Amino acid sequence: MPEVDLPSSGYEISSNDLTPETGWTTLYFDGTWETPVDRETEPVLNPTTDEKLTDVVIGTAADVDRAFEAAAAAQNDWAERSPQERSAIIDDAIDILDKYWAAAKELLTVESGATSLKAQIELTTAKGMMKESRGLPFQVKGSTEESLIPGKENRVVREPAGVVGVISPWNFPLHLSMRAVAPALALGNAVVLKPASPTAITGGLLLARIFEETGLPDGLLNVVTGPGSTVGDRLAAHPDASVVAFTGSTDVGKHVASTTAGHLATPVMELGGNNPYVVTEHADLDAAIDAGVYGSFLHQGQVCISINRHLVHEDVYDEYVGRLADRASELVVGDPLERETDIGPVITDKQYEEIATLIKKSINGGATLETGGAREGRFIAPTVLSDATNDTAAACTEHFGPVAPIVPYSNDSEAVELANDTEYGLAAAVQSTDLAQAEAIAADIEAGSVHINDQPINEEPHIPFGGTKASGLGKFHGEQFIEVLTESKWISVQRQPRRYPL
Repeated sequence: MPEVDLPSSGYEISSNDLTPETGWTTLYFDGTWETPVDRETEPVLNPTTDEKLTDVVIGTAADVDRAFEAAAAAQNDWAERSPQERSAIIDDAIDILDKYWAAAKELLTVESGATSLKAQIELTTAKGMMKESRGLPFQVKGSTEESLIPGKENRVVREPAGVVGVISPWNFPLHLSMRAVAPALALGNAVVLKPASPTAITGGLLLARIFEETGLPDGLLNVVTGPGSTVGDRLAAHPDASVVAFTGSTDVGKHVASTTAGHLATPVMELGGNNPYVVTEHADLDAAIDAGVYGSFLHQGQVCISINRHLVHEDVYDEYVGRLADRASELVVGDPLERETDIGPVITDKQYEEIATLIKKSINGGATLETGGAREGRFIAPTVLSDATNDTAAACTEHFGPVAPIVPYSNDSEAVELANDTEYGLAAAVQSTDLAQAEAIAADIEAGSVHINDQPINEEPHIPFGGTKASGLGKFHGEQFIEVLTESKWISVQRQPRRYPL
C-alpha cells in the first residue's frame, strides 16, 4: 500500500465551496464557465444510493471545436513562459488541492463509490503526479551534435507538442486525469479534457476549478463533458490535437488510437489488463495474502492494474485458498461514507450485471465459490473462486470487480505460460523468498510492469508506466512521457562558408 499523504494544514473550506450541488451543469472554455441554453444534460449518480448528485452538460462536437480553438490560441504564449512560471502554476495547484482535500475526498466517495482509503490514496497519488510535474519544465534538455559538414553546428531542441487531448476513465478519475493534465501544462502545452460521464466532476470539472484558482491563463485548460461517441470521437479526430492521452478499455482504445493516428497525432494509451499474481512454493504466505487482498479488492477491484488471476503453486494452493477466503470474508461491505467500510459499490448497474454474470459462469464452469458473490444494490462481496483455470470466465477476461479466481500450477515454466496466456500485458507480480526464482519468472512475464514480493497496483510519477500487447501504446511518466509531450527540432548553423557541388 502506498504511503497516504496528508493535506497541508491551515486551510478552511466553506461547506458551499465544493459540493456536488455547486454549479457543475456547465462547460469550461477559455477560462469561462458556460451553461449552454436549451442543452441536454445527463445525471451524475451516487453509485451507492442511485440518487442524483447533479446534472452535467452533454457536450457536442461543436463544443470540442470551441475548446480546441481556445487551446490553440493560448498555447504559443504559454510555451514562451519561463520554466519557473509554468512550475509555479503547478505549485499553486498543489496548494489548492490541499485546500479542497476534504471536499474532494467526499466528492470521490459519492461520485465514484470510493472508500475512505481509496479516496485518500487517489488524492495522494494525484498530488504526487503534480509534485513530479512541477519539475518537468527543468528536465527538458537540448543538445549540440557534431556535423558531417565542415563549419556546421547542429542543435537539437525540444518544444511543446501543442494541444494535448485527454480522455480519462471513471475508476481513478482525479488521478488519471491529473497524470496527463499536469505534465502537459508544465511542459508548455494546452489541454482539452473529456472526463468519463459517471465521474464528470472529479475527472474534469474539479480540475478546472483547481487550475482556475491558480491564475492559469485562459484557454490552456478546457473541459467538455459528454459521451465518448460524440465528445471523445471529436477530440481524438480533431486536427489541432498533437497528442491524445487515453485511459480505458482496449476496444475503445483501439478506436481512439486509430482515429488519432489518422491525422498523425500521437496516441498514448493505457488500456485493459488481465494481471497475473504468481505465488510460488517459496512465498511468504503471510505477505502474499496481505498483498493479494489489497491487490484484488482495493476499490472493488475496479483498477486496471488489480490482480485478475492468482496463480498459486500446488504445494501451497490449499492453504492460500483458505486463508485468502477467510480474509476476504472479513472485509466490510457497505456505504463508503462509513469510515470502517472496506468495499463500496461498483460504479453502475451495467458493471454490476457483468461481474455477477462472470461469477455465475465461473461457478457453472467448475470453479468453487469459497466466499462472496453478488448482493443487493450495486454491492458485490469480495469473491474468492477456487478450482479455477485460465479458461474460467472470471479469469480469462478483465472482470474489473472484487473477484479473485485462484489457478493452481506445478512449476515455474507453467506459471509463466499461464501468466502470458492472455492478449493483455499491463501489470503482474511475483511472490517468492527465493529472489533468483522470482526474478527469473518476472523476466519472462510479458507485462509493462512486474513487481516482486508485492502486488501489481503500483504507479510512481517518475517511472515509465504503460502496457504491452493489447494493454497499451506508449508510456506515461518519466523521460518517455516528456518525449511524447514535446517535439524535437533540429536547428543548424553554418558558421563558415559551405562549398556546394553545384
